[in-house]
Amino acid sequence: MCYTGLFKRIIPFALTFAAGLFIASFFVSIAFPTVKPWRKNRTSQERQMRIEMDELREKVRTLRKENEELRRNASDSDRILQEAVPPVELEALHPPPPPKRPKQPRYDSLQ
Repeated sequence: MCYTGLFKRIIPFALTFAAGLFIASFFVSIAFPTVKPWRKNRTSQERQMRIEMDELREKVRTLRKENEELRRNASDSDRILQEAVPPVELEALHPPPPPKRPKQPRYDSLQ
């Protein structure tokens, strides 16, 4: 007799759960997911990422070497340019100073 209250709670829960699974089956597959394709996909992604990382590391190495070479060449060309350009006298190129501001008459003293 005391199990009637338990059945009154379990049966509606079971029926509601079954109805929910039935409705969800229209939108989502309820079957257990397979693990093997996920692992294959994961390993192929890892391989792809490793290959990409190796390519990026190699590209960084070549760019660093190129950058160092350009720095060496730039310092050499700076020396050559400094020797090739004659010195310029900047003192003679200054414009004359602006004229002085004219004095304004005071109107206070007229009254």
